[in-house]
Amino acid sequence: MNWNRLCAMARKEMIQIRRDARSIGIVIAMPIVMLFAFGYGVSFDTKHIPVYVFDREQSQASRDFLKRFESSRYFNVVRSVGNYPELVHAVDAGTCQIGLVIPPDFSARLGSGEQVRIQAIFDGTDSNSASLGMSYTEAVAQAHSQKLQLDWLRARGQGSVRAPLSVDSRTWFNENLESMVTIVPGVVAMVMAVVGTFLTSLTVAREWERGTMEQLISTPVTPLEIMLGKLLPYVAIGLIDTSVCAIMAVWWFEVPFRGHIWVFLLSTTLFLTVVLSLGYFFSVVAKTQLAASQISLIATFLPAFLLSGFVYPIDQMPAVVQGITHIVPARYYMAILRNVFLKGSSVFNMWQDFFGLALFAAILGLAATRIFRKKLT
Repeated sequence: MNWNRLCAMARKEMIQIRRDARSIGIVIAMPIVMLFAFGYGVSFDTKHIPVYVFDREQSQASRDFLKRFESSRYFNVVRSVGNYPELVHAVDAGTCQIGLVIPPDFSARLGSGEQVRIQAIFDGTDSNSASLGMSYTEAVAQAHSQKLQLDWLRARGQGSVRAPLSVDSRTWFNENLESMVTIVPGVVAMVMAVVGTFLTSLTVAREWERGTMEQLISTPVTPLEIMLGKLLPYVAIGLIDTSVCAIMAVWWFEVPFRGHIWVFLLSTTLFLTVVLSLGYFFSVVAKTQLAASQISLIATFLPAFLLSGFVYPIDQMPAVVQGITHIVPARYYMAILRNVFLKGSSVFNMWQDFFGLALFAAILGLAATRIFRKKLT
């Protein structure tokens, strides 16, 4: 390998990047746009669920029960209706997601120690919100039920009675259970997968379309020097983009960064090797910028979005799909990023993910060096 030829190729690629306004726009705008779009646009937090109430008793006991929903951050008691059809219409119209019906004998049953059944109607068109709303409703009802039981026992002279079991919950790494804290680090992986593969997918294809491949082939530059010379500028660009996203995540979105910088940079370099080699491979195979860019987006964005654990937990996927996720490099980088940002894990604790990234980097890097030949056919 000749370092002068390698540097000349890298300098040539940098000149082409500066001349291509589209590439510059992608490099500067896409990471920031994706970070804000996913950071603010994607949320798995279910709060302030609109609730309509049909209180058939209108007693102090029923109002005490409803105050638990009003004081919860997960519910927003919007309105109290006067009849059942009005409640059904509100659920049908989407005005509320939960409809509560308090029975007319609510306080009487409580006073006699009998079980009270409260009807809760959930809008199941959004299954995730419905299931979370159901869990929150059951938790509120359970807490109120426990309080009533203790009050009932104390009223009968058992004032020292305490609840037999209590759970003191403490959440580690994401204390407030905010989805943004887990989403934003994953956006870094999305940006690297899409931007890195998309930009490098245009490198060789651009030479074919502009008619400069013949001149490149006639030079003494080797295929390895061509590949490394074309990819080195994008390595620098990728590291800059990743650093900008990480700084924005910590500074703007207030995501904690508890790990070591060198672990973050090491994993980023491995993942950059994967996505850049993949983009280069597509560029050589497709030979046109349009085809190469379309293939790269389909092959990287969809797997990184759906099969990396960014949106859906991998352990909740079907067994077959879980097996498929092992051939998605973004899966390993996504896990490393979340562990580095939130847990501050060491390389030793993440050796499986690092091994997966290193294996893909070696395989795809070797494939990229073998795919290009200095021939016109």
